[in-house]
Amino acid sequence: SSTMPFSEAEVQSARGAWEKIYVDAEDNGTTVLVRMFTEHPDTKSYFTQFKGMDSAEEMKQSDQVRGHGKKVFTAINDMVQHLDNSEAFLGIVNPLGKKHATQLKIDPKNFRIICDIILQLMEEKFGGDCKASFEKVTNEICTHLNNVYKEAGW
Repeated sequence: SSTMPFSEAEVQSARGAWEKIYVDAEDNGTTVLVRMFTEHPDTKSYFTQFKGMDSAEEMKQSDQVRGHGKKVFTAINDMVQHLDNSEAFLGIVNPLGKKHATQLKIDPKNFRIICDIILQLMEEKFGGDCKASFEKVTNEICTHLNNVYKEAGW
């Protein structure tokens, strides 16, 4: 079936929560990546272009970090727009997961790290309700990405 495990109300509140943070996609996406690279320095090893950057300030100013932060947020935004249609949702998640698993060889635990930092940022900026509205979405994204990885032989 093409329905997702979200009720109409859940879809609406998740989209409302996401819109708040997506308004500043580049800045918030950058904040999320900089936190990930700072709190989990091993994640930097996947990005050859960020390896030499040690300070959070330097990373924040980097066009490459900013560009990738925006890319991450754009991808999640595409998923959020299709929470009520699993075919369309998987049409975004599957190729993304496959690319990260097979070409980029990114450890799938990093998706959970990014999602947790996004939830943390939502809570800081907009409170616990905002975070709670989006938690199920991050679980769904991570579950599907992990499935893609399993199929790719991880």
